[in-house]
Amino acid sequence: MYYLRRLTVVAIVFGIIVFSIWFLPQALNPVKKSREAREAERRWVSTSPYWLDRQACRWLSLCGFLHVKSDPPVKDHENGNGYHRPGLRRFWEEKKQKILWPTEHHASKHDSSSTDSLRGIPDYVLDYAPLVHLYSKEYFWPADIADHIRHMVPYAGGTRINLTEPLTLANLHELHENPGSLFLRSKKDVETRPSWLHSWYNIPAPYDDDDEEGQGRETDPDEQLHSDTTTWFDVDRDHPLQRISDPRKMPGRGPNDMVPILRRRRRIQHRRERSAPPPMAQHKPNDSGYSRAPATLILVDKGSGIVDAFWFFFYAYNLGQTVLGVRYGNHVGDWEHAMVRFDSGVPRAVFFSEHEGGQAYAWHAVEKRGNETEKQRPVLYSAVGSHAMYAMPGDHPYILPFGVLKDQTDRGPLWDPRKNFRAYWYDYKAAASKGLEPVREQPEAPTSWFHYGGRWGDRLYGLDDARQWRLFGQYHYVTGPEGPKSKNLARGKMCLSQKCRILQSIVEGRKSSWAS
Repeated sequence: MYYLRRLTVVAIVFGIIVFSIWFLPQALNPVKKSREAREAERRWVSTSPYWLDRQACRWLSLCGFLHVKSDPPVKDHENGNGYHRPGLRRFWEEKKQKILWPTEHHASKHDSSSTDSLRGIPDYVLDYAPLVHLYSKEYFWPADIADHIRHMVPYAGGTRINLTEPLTLANLHELHENPGSLFLRSKKDVETRPSWLHSWYNIPAPYDDDDEEGQGRETDPDEQLHSDTTTWFDVDRDHPLQRISDPRKMPGRGPNDMVPILRRRRRIQHRRERSAPPPMAQHKPNDSGYSRAPATLILVDKGSGIVDAFWFFFYAYNLGQTVLGVRYGNHVGDWEHAMVRFDSGVPRAVFFSEHEGGQAYAWHAVEKRGNETEKQRPVLYSAVGSHAMYAMPGDHPYILPFGVLKDQTDRGPLWDPRKNFRAYWYDYKAAASKGLEPVREQPEAPTSWFHYGGRWGDRLYGLDDARQWRLFGQYHYVTGPEGPKSKNLARGKMCLSQKCRILQSIVEGRKSSWAS
């Protein structure tokens, strides 16, 4: 009888544990699964060739348990400091002869005769361009999308698409299959960690800054904004802004005392020449936060003087985080972004993308850097592996409770995206296959890649793939991301979703959810 009671207690405890690991991840995850997602999950479970594995997956949340193994960032044949390996400099010298920035031998639909019709980059967009602290021990650095697709093969569903010529940024949109079934698959097994996946050669050069290590400058009082007397936080062309005061008026001054725009432009003219991307023939690295991987700047005019500047950052690989030595959330291709909202040229707020959501901060709340001759620029922190964007260094728990699964950020290499970027204006009111045009400064920048509707990395591996497992609701490998066009660029609010709270301090941000 004694042993029966003990067995009963053990069974009850085991049942509670099983229920907890099944229920808690679903209950605590703020992003609820749609009916389609649940159906797709059931199909995925059925990919396991083993009945016992399927049952363990359905009832115990242990999927592909026998596949679980160590998944270090760098494999044995790679060197964690790979960018210092002999021969890598020679590798890059050969490589850059084949990669011309930004057109890769393909002109866009705009030729030189139409340059006058293109819009230029407003001064204020570059004045307040963000700076990005990459993690000090990062293994997967910024990548060039033009280089990335050279290592990928297009698929529709499970069928390879045979092309007559290699993929480029100029022909990527010509994949005409249903966008929902399109994805790019790596030519090589990503578990072997090929060098292009790491992008060691894109590590930013040291940033030339007079600030002490880890110290951001305080916001100049003259840069503080008026109280929220407009609807800049929720506006688009169909819902014009109701302006009460002009944000260009400086606090504490007379109503007619405006910012001396012309004088300011003369003062920053030399900075524009230094900051804007140089001509292709003169495109050389410098020693101030430059990365060979171009960022992508997409400008969206929301009307009423509101302009959203989306800075997109691409990485060839997203390395997930570990829980008890088991890694979750890997995927090929990784698009992250930050958005600065301008009201008549004045920055109002910054959005940081984090996983399936993100957080928005009022301009005065975010850390900034600058000097006496430059505007104060917001500082972003990129998490190790996942590259999620945060407003501060430290640990950032997400999805699982008790901080079990967390991102990490620190004051690693400081990347200055405005040193190297492709820039565009996007009209979200235009036809689905149009709307994007290059800026006047880069008339030949390719545009067709933007309209590619598929995924930029491998599709979710099935349970019949030895690389895949899912424990406690979290996958080892997930599907690669969609591109910038899918990031709700037309949004009236600062956030990706309609639920959007603009945080007023870093302290408030530490207490808030990534799903806000």
